[in-house]
Amino acid sequence: MSIPQVAEGAVESKADLVAFLERGCRPPAEWRIGTEHEKFGFLLADHAPMPFEGAHGIARFLTEFARRFGWDPVMEGDRIIGLRCPQDNGSISLEPGGQLELSGAPLETLHQTCHEVNTHLDEVRTVAADIGVGFLGLGFSPKWTRDETPHMPKGRYAIMASYMPKVGGHGLDMMYRTCTVQVNLDYGSEADFVQKLRVALALQPVATALFASSPFFEGKSNGHRSWRSRIWRSLDASRTGMLPFAFDPGMGFQAYVDWVLDAPMYFVYRDGRYLDALGQSFRDFLKGQLPALPGEKPTLSDWADHMTTVFPEARAKKFIEMRGADCGDRAHIAALPAFWVGLMYDQTALDAAWDLVKGLDAETREALRVAASVSALQGQAGGVKLLDLARAAVGLSHAGLVARGLGEEAQLRPLVESLQTGTVQADKWLDLYNGAWGRSLTPLYEAASL
Repeated sequence: MSIPQVAEGAVESKADLVAFLERGCRPPAEWRIGTEHEKFGFLLADHAPMPFEGAHGIARFLTEFARRFGWDPVMEGDRIIGLRCPQDNGSISLEPGGQLELSGAPLETLHQTCHEVNTHLDEVRTVAADIGVGFLGLGFSPKWTRDETPHMPKGRYAIMASYMPKVGGHGLDMMYRTCTVQVNLDYGSEADFVQKLRVALALQPVATALFASSPFFEGKSNGHRSWRSRIWRSLDASRTGMLPFAFDPGMGFQAYVDWVLDAPMYFVYRDGRYLDALGQSFRDFLKGQLPALPGEKPTLSDWADHMTTVFPEARAKKFIEMRGADCGDRAHIAALPAFWVGLMYDQTALDAAWDLVKGLDAETREALRVAASVSALQGQAGGVKLLDLARAAVGLSHAGLVARGLGEEAQLRPLVESLQTGTVQADKWLDLYNGAWGRSLTPLYEAASL
């Protein structure tokens, strides 16, 4: 998502922006699964974060990965800042603190997704071992301070970093010290878009609870199972959150476009450079009155870029992104798309999921989000226990996957195990930290390596 977006065409009015979302509508036979996950790179010698430059650096890693596996470099100026796979449109990009992100190809089945995840991580491990680094599957960096975390040389991140402290208490922590796993799924019509977005938003607290794996902050336990989720609750309110308006009557493409239009801009990308447009209005851009580019109107690529600068718990582009989960181990990376595909790609399961959550009001949805970040499956709010809601949701997902008839339901195994015990990855790490590890996080770097 942090590589410049490409979308052809000029924008003359808001109708063109609505049409952009409309063009995402696809028949079920064309629905695909796109999985993304981020991981922290660290030096094997001393567990310090990977720098950008040097023998153990990210630039060397990307260059070597491209050479070995035939990926094309993505450059910003004379620096390598990502890779693209020429065969399947997958990409590898860098998050602000050097987190390595795979944006997977649009695939037909969860078996293909599982293969993609494991192949990618095997390739990453091969290159990483040769240059003396490893990668962690956690939702928040467990030991490094913000000052110890490297900053990637990408123009958009410099602009964002100057703005984040003005609008929330944890924006820089989100940028530099969090990792997620998410899945991007298709919709068939505007009505399908609305139903899926509502279910996705209402059940993000369940995903946060099931995948919680960030109980540490700067070397100590932090009182939360998902500190990554806690971070997201203290960011720019104009571009984050649970989108209460999505549950209002009349919700549709235009309502979502209006919300994105009201989010202040970060930048405009021109000729390989990011131009500072902090706080400026895309509505003014539509009129040719953007201070950063006076007299110029936006392209659809500008709009696609702007859409990547809003960060709700479920985000729409020409598909819907499920954004509530911490990154974790390999099994959980594969389980995240399985959970959502089972709910979203079988109409019976989707209808049942909506029945499960349609009675929740905005206050309860937000309170469940908070409870999930603190207590994971042991959280509750408004008389709703997250463990009960998760059992129901995973049951519906399992039924939806069974209905697909591909044997994909096996990928829900780590979630089923969590429901049996009421514990998640964060609980396992805390038990080890408080027990066998003697409150040291040194063993975590091997235990949580991908």
